[in-house]
Amino acid sequence: MTTQMIILNGGSSAGKSGIVRCLQSVLPEPWLAFGVDSFVDALPARMTAADEGIEIGADGEVNVGPEFRRLEEAWIEGIAVMARAGARIVIDEVFLGGAESQRRWLKHLDGLDVLWVGVRCDATVAAGREIARGDRAPGMAALQAGQVHEGVVYDLEVDTTRTESLECARRIAAHVR
Repeated sequence: MTTQMIILNGGSSAGKSGIVRCLQSVLPEPWLAFGVDSFVDALPARMTAADEGIEIGADGEVNVGPEFRRLEEAWIEGIAVMARAGARIVIDEVFLGGAESQRRWLKHLDGLDVLWVGVRCDATVAAGREIARGDRAPGMAALQAGQVHEGVVYDLEVDTTRTESLECARRIAAHVR
């Protein structure tokens, strides 16, 4: 079976977005890229309250509400439908709930060939990237560095602490059928 989706999971500032861009460059076929950030950006502004949508605390902690989960479920199903229609898709995700987050994806991906990739980065290095970026709440990278991987099962893991995005993308591409 041909790989239809690649799902990258890692904490904030782990390097997932750079890997996604490199994957789109090194893979011979065109791959569409989607991520949790694009999903969050599509939400109406009023959904920045934890009881309804998503809230990012001053310490970088992320809390999501039931309306966020409902819309996320529809988004995941939509991504799966595109893959079933023949699009190859790479996802840049942050599994805040670890294994439970992976289960939410799995229930929509039945019959699809998915390559699950863990993107790890040392918490201190990710925190430094977070500061350099300037667009994340301080502390988010350190909080998520280990949390997002708890109980998640991968086909492959890469570590961006000392490895460039292009090299990580090449390692992932070697596993794509």
